[in-house]
Amino acid sequence: MDSQKEALQRIITTLANKNEELHNFIETLSHSLAGVQVNSTQVISDLEEEFDTLFSILDEMKESMTNTIKQEQARKSHELQNQLTQSTNALESAEELLEFANNALHIKDEEEFAKAAKQIKDRVTMAPAFRLTMKPKATDSMTHLMVDFSQERQLLQKLIFLPVPRAPEIEAQDCLVMDNTVNLVWRMPVEDSKIDHYILEYRKTEHEGLPRVKDERCWEVVDNIKTTEYTLTGLKFDSKFMNFRVRACNKAAAGDYSDPVTLETRAFNFSLESSSSHLNLKVEEGSVEWDPQGGKGLESKIKGKENKGRSGTPSPKRAASARSPAVRGGRDRFTGESYTVLGDTSMDCGQHYWEVKALKDCKSYSIGVAYRNLGKFDQLGKTNTSWCIHINTWLQTSLAAKHNNKAKSLDVAVPEQIGVYCDLDGGQLSFYNAESKQLLHTFKTKFNQPVVPAFMVWCGGLTLSTGLQVPSAVRSFQKTENGIGGSSGSLNSMAQ
Repeated sequence: MDSQKEALQRIITTLANKNEELHNFIETLSHSLAGVQVNSTQVISDLEEEFDTLFSILDEMKESMTNTIKQEQARKSHELQNQLTQSTNALESAEELLEFANNALHIKDEEEFAKAAKQIKDRVTMAPAFRLTMKPKATDSMTHLMVDFSQERQLLQKLIFLPVPRAPEIEAQDCLVMDNTVNLVWRMPVEDSKIDHYILEYRKTEHEGLPRVKDERCWEVVDNIKTTEYTLTGLKFDSKFMNFRVRACNKAAAGDYSDPVTLETRAFNFSLESSSSHLNLKVEEGSVEWDPQGGKGLESKIKGKENKGRSGTPSPKRAASARSPAVRGGRDRFTGESYTVLGDTSMDCGQHYWEVKALKDCKSYSIGVAYRNLGKFDQLGKTNTSWCIHINTWLQTSLAAKHNNKAKSLDVAVPEQIGVYCDLDGGQLSFYNAESKQLLHTFKTKFNQPVVPAFMVWCGGLTLSTGLQVPSAVRSFQKTENGIGGSSGSLNSMAQ
């Protein structure tokens, strides 16, 4: 019966996953169908705009060329008309002179004849007919303004849609996620020398598999990539996965997107738990700062009531009325000299990494892990339920590893930023210089229950960097050295 239930449960799980996959696919199809309608309308509008522009250019060219022909017509007509008028006037003058000369032949008187002959000679010398050019100043030919658009017609007849690049193919097996960077590699299915650049789009998601149309986060864009490889750096991995897609562009248009690829980007993310922190700590999601005036009146009331009990421990009813509400899991707010704040996310297995940076002039602070049942008066490193390194810069700078009220001084410079590596499976807690990855100290222990990040601050503040993968340098060091070089035998323990 039990085995049948298990088999049925597996079938139910498979069916549920398939239903979710089908829902996502249907949403994708519906989105694509709507996109076809919208995009078709858009390209038709673009096509009409292009043809309108082309028609406008042709109309402008036609008007310009027509004006040129009309101007040439007017020029030639003017010149020929002038020549025609001049020639007509010259002809009239020549006919009159010819008639006068013919009449002079019949003059009998010698003196009159000589006078007429001289007059005729003088008039012939000055006659317009003999001074005119008998060649037209313009021809009637207009062939120099004829056009032949046969080649252009052939070009227009060959008009086609833009040559759009094909969709690239992301080489998922060659993509690499490491050190909070993602290196993407893709290729073109067919070599295309006209590709000018690529566009990469990515977004964070909590869903494995194909991207969902209705995802909470928008695509982010990296444009003008000149090669078929790109590395995204400085990422915060605050989602389980990331979707990626690429499209190729030539000088004219962008092609289709590649098939999307989903890569796993799991990392340890947590915030600080303000509801259980000491009242003198001002806690935000990713930072904590010492506040000497924080909860001053309330804390004095709590201390006054606590001092009335014989054992120094207030009754639950009296304490509950004097302090802020308990946090998840019912733990009390830290008080007294335990200037402590915990992370809000437990770790029970695997390897985790985060970094901490102290604000300038921070006098005293501790960084480590603790069980969630750490007492409200307990200071980090002074119990068998917490492990930390403590930095003090009050009078002189010191760095020490602390656990179970034992301390070991560490002869290393205090880094600006400290990396914390917690290996729950391997039983190690290591601290590193976050920049150089120099090992500061390693605790070797066995954690018998989940732990949470833990911090103590006095006169200063800390800022957190979460969503970080375990750096490759740290992984490499752990594999080769197994954390032995920085460990201290006096502080190694079996967790209680």
